[in-house]
Amino acid sequence: MALTLSYRFFDLPLKHKFEISRYSVTVQKTVVAIISDGEISGYGEATANPYYHSTQEKLGESILKAIPVIASADDIHPEELWPKLHSVLSDNYFALCAVDVAYWDYYSRKHGKTLRSSWSDDTEKLPMTSYTIGIASIDQMKAKILEFPWPLYKIKLGTINDIKIVEELRKCTDSLFRVDANAAWSADQAVGYSKILKDFNVEFIEQPLAANDVEGMKRVKSESHLPCLADESCQREEDVLVCSDQFHGINIKLMKCGGITPALRMIKQARELGLSVMAGCMTESTFGISALVQLAPLLDFIDADGPLLLASDIASGATFKEGRVVFGENVGSGANPYIFSQQNVDNLTCCKRLE
Repeated sequence: MALTLSYRFFDLPLKHKFEISRYSVTVQKTVVAIISDGEISGYGEATANPYYHSTQEKLGESILKAIPVIASADDIHPEELWPKLHSVLSDNYFALCAVDVAYWDYYSRKHGKTLRSSWSDDTEKLPMTSYTIGIASIDQMKAKILEFPWPLYKIKLGTINDIKIVEELRKCTDSLFRVDANAAWSADQAVGYSKILKDFNVEFIEQPLAANDVEGMKRVKSESHLPCLADESCQREEDVLVCSDQFHGINIKLMKCGGITPALRMIKQARELGLSVMAGCMTESTFGISALVQLAPLLDFIDADGPLLLASDIASGATFKEGRVVFGENVGSGANPYIFSQQNVDNLTCCKRLE
């Protein structure tokens, strides 16, 4: 039986309004791609994101283009399939990610193995995930920390009171901090802030400057008192080499680079260039996060808190215990749907089946 490709839209309510320097959301719109042979199904996810012009509608339209490629896949290895997917989805890397991950998940389940077993089953020294504190009033940010005790927080910055925010948050927890400016600072701010933030037990700074401020980032790399990791500056494979002159490490987002297949190549290249490696999420459900954490054995850092930020989830799978990854018990990514065939969840999801 030829493989089929389908997708579902989900609107995922968040526990709190999620705000960064560019935008804020209260409901995360997402799309789950499903590859099935009628008995075994694999799942991949991509979220809507205004900064990257990703919408559910565009994702659905793009996923349509991959149907012939998936139908003729004939159990080829995911790394062999990716160039074929890229040939039809090169204009939408978020959709490319969803289909690539869904195929990795399907392929691994069909062969009775975990997804991560294709590169590393080591679970001894997995990185701890951060929990994100989005921009809000200082009192609201403090309340989020007190509501959700965690050993490691990512603090979103990019306001006129960034140092004051970190100073006040430090008063209510001894947990390790990472800060993410989401490209909101100048080079002068980044260098100056880094010295102060180091004294507040901050581990590193993520994307302090705009992605196009190459010279500014070179200066920051040489003068910063803390390591700096690229996010917006490192979207695809070709960016890794460029970032090596500007950053101490990279943050790989599966949706930006087009899935697990290119992420594996980016990790390899980053290691060869002496860069630290992080993988991050974009507020995915447990579908997306269960796939993302399969890369954890290869990483220095991980930001996989998407499901922790949701008021309700749509899948079971990977979880976290005191920041540590607990893999799902099933093969593949370990993720399985809570609600896919019920008719009483129209407020959460709409579906289009594609044969």
